[in-house]
Amino acid sequence: MIEVKNLWKRYSGVTALGGISLTVEKGRVMGILGENGSGKSTFLEALATTVRLPTVGAEEAGNDPSLAAVRQLSKHLRLGWTKRSGRGFYLRAEDFFGFAKRIAQMQAELQTEMANVDAEYEGRSDYAKGLAKMAYSGQLAAIEERYGEGLDGHSHGEAFLALFQARFVPNGLYLMDEPEAPLSPLRQVGLLALLKEMVARDAQFIIATHSPILMAFPGATILNFDESPPEPVSWESLEHVSVTRGFLNDPQLYLNHL
Repeated sequence: MIEVKNLWKRYSGVTALGGISLTVEKGRVMGILGENGSGKSTFLEALATTVRLPTVGAEEAGNDPSLAAVRQLSKHLRLGWTKRSGRGFYLRAEDFFGFAKRIAQMQAELQTEMANVDAEYEGRSDYAKGLAKMAYSGQLAAIEERYGEGLDGHSHGEAFLALFQARFVPNGLYLMDEPEAPLSPLRQVGLLALLKEMVARDAQFIIATHSPILMAFPGATILNFDESPPEPVSWESLEHVSVTRGFLNDPQLYLNHL
């Protein structure tokens, strides 16, 4: 279980986080929604920094210069744990290409190190070269086993799903900021299937999203960050749901007002 109680934060007189309290049990999904500027991303960033989860982005949240203010906030964040596994990740969907580039750079650097071994060990036995390359080849093999030929070799949506399939593990904590961004509706349903599989194995998910599809996950708690303090809401009452449903039922009714 992860628990946050009455978290407030103001920047220059503006409330960034307004009295957030939440509890996420193992094997549960929490969706957080709200307009841009409601504090969804700030909350996830602070939580990721406090928990020290690996970041799916160009830089780790703990080192990213753009998150300096959030790191100050995270110092005031106290979390309650029933059991902490250390598994999981924090996903910044907007920075996914930075993560793919980071993985590709790691592969290139390892391949360069292996080429350097060949040059340095010229004339020595294959056995000696193999021993010298072992650490580099092992890391390369681990990356290729997890990500295949590389995340940048897929379409954006395919790369997201490949990442989730490679990195979701039981008992993990996953903080995901708008993971629906590159996903078609059908691929969002595919993500729901992955969530269901991991929830059955005690994973926890906190997902900032605008997607009615992801918010429809069975049994999910939905927290509305447009309220202060944020309050739980039902899926059926969401504006995202009513507007999407209304548009699909009668698009011309909406288009007439453009």
